[in-house]
Amino acid sequence: MKRHRQEKILELITQTDIETQQGLAEALSAAGYPSTQATISRDIRELGLMKELSPAGNYRYAAQQKKPPTEHAERLRTIFRESVISVALAQNLIVLQTLPGLASAACSAIDSLNVPGLVGTLAGDDTAFLAMEDKLAAEQFRLEITSMLA
Repeated sequence: MKRHRQEKILELITQTDIETQQGLAEALSAAGYPSTQATISRDIRELGLMKELSPAGNYRYAAQQKKPPTEHAERLRTIFRESVISVALAQNLIVLQTLPGLASAACSAIDSLNVPGLVGTLAGDDTAFLAMEDKLAAEQFRLEITSMLA
């Protein structure tokens, strides 16, 4: 539900000039996603929305431009080289073994990168699980991770 709501938010702000959280709440409700102000505030933060000046001279919500993939890959490469010991694949799950205490850091870095096909991460002390949408997405990301460790 959260992912669909956030996708709808991105769709709405590209189609119309939405100036306030209240305006966003009304647009979401009209689209079939009734939400509280706290939920909308959290979504705005998680999506990295910002306010920009519209051609009409009003401020509206807009999505930030994403960083080029090379910056993402370099960030992951640095974190993984210093913390990840091994990578394994189990269906649509990627299992990372890290140095003690670093699984959370690895997951946090991955979460911030908006990896395509990533559903979520779960970290223990030295083990992290990355849930991917399907086996293909898991295999592709596992290959990317493996190349970063080389």
